[in-house]
Amino acid sequence: MKPSSRPGKKKQLLQLKKTVPNGIARYDPTGVTRYREMCKMFNVVPVSYFLRNIHSPELTMMHHGLGPQGSKALAVPLVTNTSILKLNLQDNGMEGEGGAAIADMLKENLYITGIDLSENRLGEVGIKALASMLLENTSLISLNLSGNHLDERAAKHLATALTKNQHLQHLDLSHNRLGEAAGEILGPAIAENTGLKSLSLAWNSIRGNGAIALAKGLVANIFLQTVDLSYNGLAKEGATALGEGLKDNNTLEELNLSINRIPPEGAVSLAGGLKANNNLRILSMARNPVRPAGCLALLKAVEENPSSSMEYLDFSDISVDQEFEELLNSIKDTLPNFRVKHGGTLRKPFQKP
Repeated sequence: MKPSSRPGKKKQLLQLKKTVPNGIARYDPTGVTRYREMCKMFNVVPVSYFLRNIHSPELTMMHHGLGPQGSKALAVPLVTNTSILKLNLQDNGMEGEGGAAIADMLKENLYITGIDLSENRLGEVGIKALASMLLENTSLISLNLSGNHLDERAAKHLATALTKNQHLQHLDLSHNRLGEAAGEILGPAIAENTGLKSLSLAWNSIRGNGAIALAKGLVANIFLQTVDLSYNGLAKEGATALGEGLKDNNTLEELNLSINRIPPEGAVSLAGGLKANNNLRILSMARNPVRPAGCLALLKAVEENPSSSMEYLDFSDISVDQEFEELLNSIKDTLPNFRVKHGGTLRKPFQKP
């Protein structure tokens, strides 16, 4: 690490450690004594569950109301903890200050491989600290930041980390407030990322130019296998960008585009990508206004691609027509394990002779 990159590094945790007598720090391999001391310092009640499970490989501490101060107290013993591999701190109200303490801890802890920080109101302050951590940490594989009020400002910090971190494999950014601008920021960063295997950006109101930039970045990435973009606003333009990219992408296996305002024309563009794509196995299009024509176009793409790996098409709450059903039955003759879910079949109106 270059000296110029270290000013301020570990400042918060070092200050916390200095409050503990050297003897305690030296002869406290479990971290229990250190944790109790930190709780006294921050005037918080020790969490008995943490004390009982400090040696567990997986520690789940959801809804414990840690708050910023309790999170700081927890961070100190975790710095030297070598037992906990997966840590779930969902919904603890840690806010930016508490999130920063956890981020500083993760710069030092080399054993935690997965952490859930969802629903903690981390905001820009917390994400800035976590993004800085991702520039140094080489052991974290899974990070859940869902439901943390993240917007385009947070996206800027994450984009920098994503272009450089090669170790994080699973990232959940769902249920935030990223929006269109964040899509434009994150798209190019995701294209450059070389570590992620799964990414969720569901429920983020990503639309317009942001949807296009994000779509281009996702399909340009040659490592991602699972992507969830449900509950956004990709619409025709975003679907078209994805369709073009799918022609060359050979790594993506699962793609969730449910509830994205994709019209029939967007489905046709996606179908163009499926005709040339040999790797995608699962495509979810539930509750998009693609109509029977859009569903049929996607099903035909599977039929016309002899190298298709498609196993499951989800058209939940979308009606199909009889032509779709006939084609599906034909496909199942050669692909018996191929499955489709849809919202029912429209029957042709009865015509009098």
